[in-house]
Amino acid sequence: MAITLTKAPFKADQVGSLLRPESIHHARKEFKEGTITAEQLRDTETKEIKRIVDKQIEIGLQAVTDGEFRRRFWHTDFLEHLNGIEGYVPEVGYIFHGNEETEKYNVRNTGKVSFNPDHPFIKDFIEFNAIVDGRAVAKQTIPSPNQLFNVGIIDETIYPDIEEYADDVIQTYRDAIQAFYKAGVRYLQFDDVYIAGLSSPDIPFNEGKYSRQELIDLALRVINGVLDGKPADLVVTTHLCRGNYRSNWAFEGSYDLIAPTLFAEEKVDGFFLEYDDDRSGDFKPLDYIPSDGPQVVLGVITSKSGELEDKESIKRRINKASHYVPLEQLCLSTQCGFSSTHHGNKLTEEDQWNKLKFIVDVSKEIWG
Repeated sequence: MAITLTKAPFKADQVGSLLRPESIHHARKEFKEGTITAEQLRDTETKEIKRIVDKQIEIGLQAVTDGEFRRRFWHTDFLEHLNGIEGYVPEVGYIFHGNEETEKYNVRNTGKVSFNPDHPFIKDFIEFNAIVDGRAVAKQTIPSPNQLFNVGIIDETIYPDIEEYADDVIQTYRDAIQAFYKAGVRYLQFDDVYIAGLSSPDIPFNEGKYSRQELIDLALRVINGVLDGKPADLVVTTHLCRGNYRSNWAFEGSYDLIAPTLFAEEKVDGFFLEYDDDRSGDFKPLDYIPSDGPQVVLGVITSKSGELEDKESIKRRINKASHYVPLEQLCLSTQCGFSSTHHGNKLTEEDQWNKLKFIVDVSKEIWG
């Protein structure tokens, strides 16, 4: 097995998104109203990215992100800049727990899908990496290719055969990986609500055209197809999430139904798994993860509230997980980011930094 340059994921790691500061909210509002330019908005974002990079390094994180400060949503900003995909405003948003409707925005297929060599995320990473300047590992997060298989996205007049669509999505992401790698990315994370949804009792975002197992098998083919031939020193992880919008969630269900296929066979370097409450089930599905396989980043710290967890309770939970995966194969993080969309979760920035510092401190006590 090739030795990676980053050794990621780290024992104390993070999912990626951070609470947007008021200065960015204000600048976005001004830009929308036409009182500042796109360049002025970008300058505000850059200033805040510099600040939060310094803060992440200060609290001891080895992998830092740009907080996704240039995005509105965790997924649509990336997907709508692919060839053959566009963003649009649907009649309704996603419906979360308690019948909460998200802000209305989604993506749809409008032509043959391919990677856009002028994708803005490439420039964004180059600038972000320059800010980090080798002081830590610059982590890049993007939505999983499987997000493009949600119901309502594929235009069947363009792609009557889902396998042809899958082939184009695979090639699109292979090209994306090469572009990010050339830009300097060595730690890449796929955020995947879709795969987590396949383990929900009632599959969300699905029209029932295919069986659960067919969709699971297709999801595995897509991810492994994308990873086939990736650079040996590029770490790629998958983050499985059950929804994260203003501290709310979209669905529940353990990983039982996907574990025999995806945990056992997905060729990623690590799984970021949501385990912050009872919706996630127990650790038994981890038994399917090969002992010489991916690192397992346990999201047992919640990003949905500001209350700090009990340290001894967290240690006990990690110990329980180690009955299925060796302790040295485990890592620690929050179950999701703090601001998957620009709205952010219901906690303060001070709470956010306290949570991340807590992860660093606990990981040192466990792994040294």
